[in-house]
Amino acid sequence: MFLAGYIDATLKKIKANTANMLTLVNLGLGGFAIIYTLNDVLKLSLLLIFLAALADRFDGMVARKFNIESELGKQLDSMSDIISFGVAPALLIYKGILFELGAPGAFFAVLFIGCGAFRLARFNITDNCGFFSGLPITAAGCIATLSYLWKDFMPVHSYMFLLLILSFCMISSFRIRKM
Repeated sequence: MFLAGYIDATLKKIKANTANMLTLVNLGLGGFAIIYTLNDVLKLSLLLIFLAALADRFDGMVARKFNIESELGKQLDSMSDIISFGVAPALLIYKGILFELGAPGAFFAVLFIGCGAFRLARFNITDNCGFFSGLPITAAGCIATLSYLWKDFMPVHSYMFLLLILSFCMISSFRIRKM
């Protein structure tokens, strides 16, 4: 009797925190992507960012399916997203491409991170009603990360414009329906 109650309570706690665990996987993958970028293992960093996007996709699905959405989960998701889809992609693009441009390259990488943080903060304080306002940071981060694969075909300066466009799309007010 005691053991069954204990197991039931443990399973309820696990279920209640499943989405947060996936969010922390997202955060961990983003953190490792940053570390691997700093160690010049850029292709592995790219892979880790895309795996973080997969974890990010599933954490929301799990939260809705188990009806375990919470304010804590929303804040944790945003903090994870700024690491995995703001800092990690910007650092990847800077370290892999924009470092050649010096301070202007660094400026556009930091601008991308700042606009992503602004977009997440705005998302957290507004009622979303089934729409995103501006380009979600996950999409912007994945586009920036994917663009790294084109580095042999795109001029270095075009990456500044790509990050600028993605930055403005994140902070813009156009609406995108949530999937």
